[in-house]
Amino acid sequence: MSGDGEEDLAAFVALHGAALRASGVPGRYWESLCRKLRGEVFDAGDYFGIMQVEEVDEDEEGDEEMEEEFKKKPNPGNEPCFKVIVTNENGLQASNPNSIFLIDHAWTYRVEHARQQLLHVPGLLHRMANLMGIDFHGEIPDEGSIEQVLREMWKYNQTYQLSQGTAEEKVPVWYIMDEFGSRIQHSDQPSFATAPLFYMPQQIAYTVLWPLRDLETGDEVTRDYAHGETDRLIRKCVLLPWVPNEVLDVSCFTPEPSDEHYQAILAENKEKLPIAINPPVYDKDKVFKVFTDIQQVLNNLTHPRFVFTDNEGEADILYNFSHFKDYRKLSEERPEVMLNQFPCEALLTVKDCLASISRRAGGPDGPRWLPRTFNLQTELPQFISYFQQRDRRGEDNHWICKPWNLARSLDTHITNSLNNIIRHRESTPKVVCKYIENPVLFHREDVGMVKFDIRYVVLLRSIKPLKLYVYDVFWLRFSNRAFSLDDLDDYEKHFTVMNYAPGVTLKQVHCEEFIPLFEKQYPEYPWTTVQANIFKTFAELFQVASAKPAPLGICDYPSSRAIYAIDLMLKWDTSRDGKRIMQPQILEVNFNPDCDRACKYHPTFFNDVFSTLFLDETDSCHVTCIV
Repeated sequence: MSGDGEEDLAAFVALHGAALRASGVPGRYWESLCRKLRGEVFDAGDYFGIMQVEEVDEDEEGDEEMEEEFKKKPNPGNEPCFKVIVTNENGLQASNPNSIFLIDHAWTYRVEHARQQLLHVPGLLHRMANLMGIDFHGEIPDEGSIEQVLREMWKYNQTYQLSQGTAEEKVPVWYIMDEFGSRIQHSDQPSFATAPLFYMPQQIAYTVLWPLRDLETGDEVTRDYAHGETDRLIRKCVLLPWVPNEVLDVSCFTPEPSDEHYQAILAENKEKLPIAINPPVYDKDKVFKVFTDIQQVLNNLTHPRFVFTDNEGEADILYNFSHFKDYRKLSEERPEVMLNQFPCEALLTVKDCLASISRRAGGPDGPRWLPRTFNLQTELPQFISYFQQRDRRGEDNHWICKPWNLARSLDTHITNSLNNIIRHRESTPKVVCKYIENPVLFHREDVGMVKFDIRYVVLLRSIKPLKLYVYDVFWLRFSNRAFSLDDLDDYEKHFTVMNYAPGVTLKQVHCEEFIPLFEKQYPEYPWTTVQANIFKTFAELFQVASAKPAPLGICDYPSSRAIYAIDLMLKWDTSRDGKRIMQPQILEVNFNPDCDRACKYHPTFFNDVFSTLFLDETDSCHVTCIV
């Protein structure tokens, strides 16, 4: 290799070495890969060909083995069946450092933009329909063909995620390989491996393909669609989009996870639990020094018994925006310092943990106040069994996939496609929750009957004894289009978070204005009764969250205080005595919520919060004690 070549390779490895190692690309191919990427060399056509496999007519006497093989193919059905074979007359040697190939991506997108791109990008629908074996001969995209592509694409999709950037930029990217890459079939004993690679200099992603053994002319190129999964049942579940199967024999019961599961979460979060301390005692008229990096607190806390300090070491109260980790050190060195977080509060604020601890309140299906939830990483077979059982019974099967720990509805998808949900497991860790198909709606004069959700701010004063307050003002968010169980990718119909979406109307109704409108629409459901049920739900949630010692529950640390925002909806349900009721449904619990609207319309908001949490004085505050 020339000096320049060595420098090029060193620069390439510095940029891409970590990704190549993580994907298992053998080092012997790196130099050739570097050269092919720099020169945009797509030489797979010199080594491989695509072959169309004739469908076997079952009525004809034929080779039974062929028939069996055909039935096992991942894309049997009406669409043509293809396979990729080695066509180079010398075959292919895995030891040859040039035996690595680039596959181009035909379509790269984020799920929420897929429909619009199929509608508006010239030629895209035509190419995808051809690639997926869907009949589409028109010039103008039609809804039927678009729906078919959106349904079929989960058999062809691959995914990667950018490791840097804003929360929006880190939302998983999905892509479909070109015709060559998309026609490589599955095998449990694959002849090749593939991995996506984001090539930094061009800011383009490719898929790289390399052989796992020597191949002769005519050998098939295959890859493992369930790469990395060794458990037989999980493999069967992961391969369902291509190899339809039933897992009805798997119990859909999801007990609360083991103690070890919670220990692992504690370790992963790098939290160090505090030692036991005595509750600190302060002078009756003490003025507390507050250290905070939250601008809303700095701008709005005006209570005379709190002053700000820039010196963290002299603070009486740490009110941090980011997660605090080392409670042990704090408890040993400065036990009297109060802070705005509890150890192990992630059990409430991370969606998979919220579902786990909530099972303490409601048996196998969880409590009535939480939609049925499965952790796709650990409960995939149970979920598929539950989905297939509901399908058999003809019950509604709309679900919502949510990342464990992202806010603002990012990377959140509503679907009734099992394939779609199974494939979403490959991106970021997700839960799948039963989508509320019968929500209580609100009549907007300009739009009709829309979805709405409600945000309450709760103040957790202590764990033992459990002391929980709720702020007397609640906030409402509305969809912008009339609700119906279709157009599942229509954000303004199915979601209510509008304050982060550019160019979207944000409907604001103050709670005092909302209550009479709500009671006019639902005269049999006085708001006081509805709200009493909501508060009962909050009490139950915090009771189960603190029912076990840390790390199985929120840690009882006497110097901790916290504020959370709970988002909920109401759904129509039937009570045990057959009455139609509005059942609260907790959607999520948010750590350090955005209090911009609270401060704007209620200037004493942070004075009330600090007075309640740190002074134990609630008389003149807009809070209600619920536990």
